[in-house]
Amino acid sequence: MKYRHRAAALAATAVVLAGAGPAAAASSSPAPSPTPSVAIPDGLYGTTDPTYDGVWRQSLALLAQESVGVTPADKAVAWLAGQQCANGAFAAFRADAGKPCDAKLMVDTNSTAAATQALAALGNHDAEVRKAVTWLKSVQNADGGWGYTPGGASDANSTSVVAGALAQGGETVPNLRKGGKSPYDALHTLALPCDGKDAGAFAYQPGKKGELAANADATAAAVLGLLGEPLTGSRQDDSASPAACTAFDASKEPEKGAANGAGWLAEAMAKDGHLTSALPGAEDQPDYGNTADAIVALSSTGLNDQAEAPLRWLEGNFAQWAKDSGPAAYAQLVFVANAARGADARDFGGQDLVKLLNATGPAPKAVEKKDQSTASAEKKDDDKGLSPAYTIGGGLLVGAAIGFVLMVRGRKRRQS
Repeated sequence: MKYRHRAAALAATAVVLAGAGPAAAASSSPAPSPTPSVAIPDGLYGTTDPTYDGVWRQSLALLAQESVGVTPADKAVAWLAGQQCANGAFAAFRADAGKPCDAKLMVDTNSTAAATQALAALGNHDAEVRKAVTWLKSVQNADGGWGYTPGGASDANSTSVVAGALAQGGETVPNLRKGGKSPYDALHTLALPCDGKDAGAFAYQPGKKGELAANADATAAAVLGLLGEPLTGSRQDDSASPAACTAFDASKEPEKGAANGAGWLAEAMAKDGHLTSALPGAEDQPDYGNTADAIVALSSTGLNDQAEAPLRWLEGNFAQWAKDSGPAAYAQLVFVANAARGADARDFGGQDLVKLLNATGPAPKAVEKKDQSTASAEKKDDDKGLSPAYTIGGGLLVGAAIGFVLMVRGRKRRQS
């Protein structure tokens, strides 16, 4: 779902639909344009051009605020709800929400799913959530999944963020079948086999010849999707018995697929303590957004030990990336802080993510004050179990065991 920073990807999709050329690779994550081509609406988070990510970044910001006890400004919530079309769908951005949606407006599953998750989490938006859920179900593909646009080829990211939204909307995801196929079946077709290269990873989509290429962004998304988790993920108890990649039946044991993906992510980050972005024609560089998503995926499967080094790396290196990227990036970091063991959204690498996020939009109605002594005590308790092999100051993990307990214990579920 989730997921990388989406502005560039959404722009690339629009270019493809206009026939202007191929989309950027799914792993690309440049910051959005610093010069808005449209006026920034009152109530919207962020100051960059919202054309391709307005609903996405607003949804993530509101989700993150709700998760840390912040009551968003009424106008921020009203802006998001007002972006919905009469049929329940959302576009990436509607400059004039007072104008009815027409056939020329490009609505999409990702914006709709993210908005659904946010409105469901905030509460008091049952009508909007139900309309969005109904629309998402109506555009499910015959393979059980979803593409970015209605009728587009299914991909791991879209299928996963929609699955999380439908779970938030009260649906039983395994029972949502089209042509006998569920969302989990669609994700299963994108899973790399356990007996080959990149065992356990997920592809974004099949290649031209049906080949599957491991994609970190898609893998992190698929982990949450197979667990029915929203973009926020959820902190789980430590896995007690790591396991290697195993074949799984998507309809009966999606947790095994999630375990496989989490194991691959842990291995991918074991060397450097973070994921790397390989853009065509450019030198490899750290991928902050995908690293954040991967940490949430690991923590949501109980691989807290394997998430430790990437967490410390991100705490020491996130500042400029988040500042450049805006509210969606701060929201991703809040998700990390909530999900990862030993992390605190109000003291993440010495900075208060809640304040930083709040400062990117309208002042919230209320901010829950957490007792700092309690927060510090909780952090210390979490840190007690850390191995001496980890250094809080930023040392990287030399090696990481991979896998996780196949039975996910005590999994949390939000209800709309």
